[in-house]
Amino acid sequence: MAEPNWLTAEELTTWRALMVMIQKVHEGLERQLQRDAQMTHASYQVLVVLSLHKDPPGMSELAQKLGWSQSRLSHAMAWLEKSGWVQRIPSPTDRRSNLAQITEAGREKLAEAAPGHVAAARHLVIDALTVEQQRSLTQISEVIIARAERPTP
Repeated sequence: MAEPNWLTAEELTTWRALMVMIQKVHEGLERQLQRDAQMTHASYQVLVVLSLHKDPPGMSELAQKLGWSQSRLSHAMAWLEKSGWVQRIPSPTDRRSNLAQITEAGREKLAEAAPGHVAAARHLVIDALTVEQQRSLTQISEVIIARAERPTP
């Protein structure tokens, strides 16, 4: 078996900084949404994606857009349905599948939660960076996203 291509000390510092940054931003957004809107960040993400769809997407399509497993989406949808913010409706073209739809109460909850969420995102990321750093972060993120979407060799 070939020896792994271990990270150098500098590469390891970069990697750890990225991991901690992702964790801290996620935790900050989670705390804000739990405190101010009594919802999880995952629930917020589902509502955002559904609010952007003119026609209700299938559950598989929604899971793909979120980058989630079917199991994770099913769990989130159950909680969101119980809250009255989404509903699953039978697919008119495939009796074995359901479509996901945001309810009017879900739209209202999203509108209520959005200002605080944006303020948290601004505080955690946007206001911490110069315009040039924001552009660099966008470019770096796009490169990593594109690479992550390709199959691993």
